[in-house]
Amino acid sequence: MPVVPVDLAGRPYEVRVAPGLLADVGNQCAPLLRKAIVPVVTDANVQAAWGERIDASLRAAGFQPHWKVLPAGEATKSWPYLADVVDWLLALEIERKDHVLALGGGVIGDLVGFAASMLKRGCRFIQLPTTLLAQVDSSVGGKTAINTRAGKNLVGAFHQPALVLADPLALETLPRRELGAGYAEVVKYGLLGDGAFFAWCENHGPALMDGDQALREQAIAASVAAKARIVAEDEFETTGLRALLNLGHTFGHALEAETGFSDRLLHGEGVALGMVLAARYSARRGLIDPAEAERVAAHLRAVGLRTELHELGLTADGAGLVAHMLHDKKMDSGTLPFILLRDIGEAYLARDVALEDVAAFLDEQL
Repeated sequence: MPVVPVDLAGRPYEVRVAPGLLADVGNQCAPLLRKAIVPVVTDANVQAAWGERIDASLRAAGFQPHWKVLPAGEATKSWPYLADVVDWLLALEIERKDHVLALGGGVIGDLVGFAASMLKRGCRFIQLPTTLLAQVDSSVGGKTAINTRAGKNLVGAFHQPALVLADPLALETLPRRELGAGYAEVVKYGLLGDGAFFAWCENHGPALMDGDQALREQAIAASVAAKARIVAEDEFETTGLRALLNLGHTFGHALEAETGFSDRLLHGEGVALGMVLAARYSARRGLIDPAEAERVAAHLRAVGLRTELHELGLTADGAGLVAHMLHDKKMDSGTLPFILLRDIGEAYLARDVALEDVAAFLDEQL
């Protein structure tokens, strides 16, 4: 079983990657659980697919699971549901040394992690990610947040999990569209810092998408290891290194905002299209060969992801999309840094990007 350590000073934890981890969750988590009562937060879709097995595993290990089942979807990552979860945990008399189990995708992981960061000034939580996107990205690194009317992930906290169990078998119940959204985050690690891994994705991505479990396990472990290295060096995104993980996100978040944070565009789909736009904008600035930018688009298109802005049917122009970017949490003294590419496998933080030029570029893509 691949075990990836996330080495943070005084707060290290493991990301375990193996089929069967969810069915064995009681034994896996037992060393961390100090009381019989174990709160589990999930959404309705995940509860239907995994609830009985998780419940049985916890009870077999001597625990009493208490369930909070929330609606599925991005709208759950909001103030009302955050308050609901916090009030529920308080009613269960959860203490600071107790662990809350977050069973689900990025929405549940972010929401539960943020709730745990606030509860009694911080209790502990365990990530049980059930989507590819959560397994390779959002469950690792401690970024937790909710969305607001102003934008995505603008209210949150850095709060690291105590353990992450990434079970590739959970992906078997995932719709292909959700799988593709998560695969975009796998590709991201190749684009931002490992050209050889991007080439691996080009060679194996279609088979991974079609269900090859060995490839999925390999991709999850490699992605988590890449993120763990970055998080260990720049936990709070202060040096610029961790910011590279936002490749595709500035464009993607603007597209998500324009589509109402809805099922019109899943987060990973926005990231995929955002990475294509970042690559094409890099080419426009003479940083990379246009053929390399189209190589990025070709691979994402080959696994079924949208790569053309006009495919979204947006009514906004480039200036309208840039207006969404002004709410980006990376804004600093009126300047928005962009993650651009000098090569496939070599991303960097550009602080000299004029938003007027970005708007003109986006108009060309619409």
